[in-house]
Amino acid sequence: MATAHLEHHLVLLDHLRSILVALGEAEQVPEESHALFLDRFDELRAQLPVDPVESQYLGQDIICQVITRYPQIAHLVPRDLLWFFAGDCLHYMPDEEIELYQALEERRFEAEENDEPFDWNQEKQLMAMSGPQSHH
Repeated sequence: MATAHLEHHLVLLDHLRSILVALGEAEQVPEESHALFLDRFDELRAQLPVDPVESQYLGQDIICQVITRYPQIAHLVPRDLLWFFAGDCLHYMPDEEIELYQALEERRFEAEENDEPFDWNQEKQLMAMSGPQSHH
């Protein structure tokens, strides 16, 4: 069973896939390689809920390829996916954003340890609103 945290990222992957499909339908990319890339994307989507840890490297590879292969949609890649897959994906995040996500992750773990509910999106909005003044 997928956790709420994992489910959130599966929804983001589905959203990113819909953008990739639209890109192909708009004939903005070479069709053959795009179809093969979507197949790999689908492999990741299917494997992630089954084995999230094993899927990390494939996820890193796929997300980094989205950014390099399709620079016209790089700004549409959800930042949460960059953080979730980490590794090479973190090269596309500025240090301040990484710090925000580290703090968010710490809050999530703390909530889990205390059996408290945690809403990733709500916490992210609260942290973004508190802004730089909360940094030491």
